[in-house]
This record gives sequence, C-alpha cells and structure tokens, in this order.
Amino acid sequence: MDPRGASAQGQAGGGLDRTGHPPQSSAMSSPARGGEPLPPAAVGLMLLLCASWGLNMVAVKIGNTGIPPVLQAGLRSLVGALLLGAWCRWRGISLDGWRRDGTMPAGLLAGLLFGLEFVLIYVGLGFTSASRAVVFVYGAPFFVALGVHWLLPDDRLTGGKALGLAIAFGGLALAFADGFARPGNARMLLGDALCLLAGAFWGMTTVLVKVSSLRTARPELVLQYQLAVSALLLIPVAPWLDASLMLRPTPLVVAAFLYQAVGVAFISYTAWFWLVSRHSASRLAAFSFLSPLFGVLAGAVLLREPLEPLFLLAAGLVAVGIWQVNRP
Repeated sequence: MDPRGASAQGQAGGGLDRTGHPPQSSAMSSPARGGEPLPPAAVGLMLLLCASWGLNMVAVKIGNTGIPPVLQAGLRSLVGALLLGAWCRWRGISLDGWRRDGTMPAGLLAGLLFGLEFVLIYVGLGFTSASRAVVFVYGAPFFVALGVHWLLPDDRLTGGKALGLAIAFGGLALAFADGFARPGNARMLLGDALCLLAGAFWGMTTVLVKVSSLRTARPELVLQYQLAVSALLLIPVAPWLDASLMLRPTPLVVAAFLYQAVGVAFISYTAWFWLVSRHSASRLAAFSFLSPLFGVLAGAVLLREPLEPLFLLAAGLVAVGIWQVNRP
C-alpha cells in the first residue's frame, strides 16, 4: 500500500509520507533553492514514482492469490529491509544511530504502526478492489492534518488545507455511498473500511515521525525502523493470522511480490529520498494526488475492475483534496 509524500519537516501539514506509498521520512530538509520550479527531470521521475505507488495495490492483490496476505506483507518488509541495509552499507550510510540517538522507542512504535497498516491493506484487498483500496488508503491526509493541528502549534490547519480536507472527505463519503449501491456490498464495505483504517495508521505514523525524536533522524534509519520491525512482527504471527500458509508461487505472483519488495519498498523509496534531498519537498508532495488516480486506472486496466461514475467522481475529489492540502 508506499505510497507514500514529503519529508517530515518539508511537507505541508496533512501531507503524505510513505509506503506502497511514499516512505515516512525524517527531517530531510529541502535545499535553499526549494522555491524554484522543479526541473523536467524531477517532474518526470516524480510522475514515475506516483505511478509506481498507485500500481502497488494491483501488485498486492495479485500477490495475495499466491502468498497469504500477512506473510506477504512481512516478506515484503524483510526483503526491503535487507536491500536498504545493503545499499546503505555500500554508500557508507550508518544505520546504527539508534544506539545513541534515543530514537528506538519511537522507531519501534513506527514499525508497529507500519506493520498494522500493511496487514489491514493486504487483508482488506481480499474483500475489495484495488481501485477502491487505493482511494481509501489515501484518506491518510485527513488523519495527519487533524493530528498535527493538535500536536504541532506551528503546523495548524489553514483555510486552504481545511478546504482540501473537506473535499477529500466528501470524496471518501461518496466512495462509501458507491459501495452501498453495489452487489455483494457487505464484503466490499468491509474491505473499504479496513483500507480506510490502514490510511489512519499511515496518518498516525506520519504524525509520530513529525512529533518524536524521529524528526531529526536520518530518513534511511526511519524507513529501516518501519521495514525491519514490521518484518520481525508480521512473519512470526502469519501462521495465526493467515487462514492458510499454502504458497502458489506462479510467475505472475512472484513478479508482483518482487515489484512490491524491490521496486516499491527499495527502489522507489531510495529515489524519493534522492528527490527530496535536492528539490522542494512541498512541490514534490503536490504530485501525490496522482497516486490514487494511477491506482484506479491500474485496477481498471490490469484487473478489469468496474468503475462506476459515482466512484470516479469520488476518486477525483480525493485527488483534488490531496492536491489542495499539499500544494506549495
């Protein structure tokens, strides 16, 4: 499910941060030239990242057909953590700051929230469509904005952000209304609710990064907390939470899993860190509205999921609301 986003200091309040969507990053500040327009190369890479985060829901749903959901979530985190650790070692980036910087308690909590978020996403996708899941998960800005409004005096809701949240909330309400009108809506609504709850956990993790010692930690360490802790939690409990541990590793299932673990959890997050270190985080975050749109399109094209006019309107409202919250 990053997908993501912006750095904890650089993003506008209520913005997006990580996972199947963009990663929860720490206080990686944008350079002084952050007020300048993004160059075409940065725009192109950001569009590619948004597409990859939107496509992640489709990959999860395909992976669920051959790998039990909780086990798949744990294995995804494990592979991502191992690759991130190897990459940091190759680049000479130390991840042992947790020994002396006091971030371990917050990091463990971030990993727990991250793991719960992805359990809800992976299980929820067993009941609802990828198109619907991506819209509900990207309800996260609503929870972020409320959290930082109360916890960070310098990050209060402004009129523009409140308008964006109202638009996004209206889109989520319409999406639920569309679910009530569909056949077999009980299962679909359960999946929708699980994915919306996952968005709430995503929002809580974002707020935690903003208000805790993780705010000043290296972004790679913050991400590693989430990947490593969630892997250590989810893999051992998979036998109790998954209905079955039977694996059906078809080529398509393996490709979908590798896309999540290598393409999203490692490559896309690394590219995101690179972008945020060189360009305005708020300008980059403004592109995050495209992720749910890409996700809806991917579900329709690749999984042939039906798209009703009311749901398309709902997805559009969520995207507009996210853009309004994150725009520079």
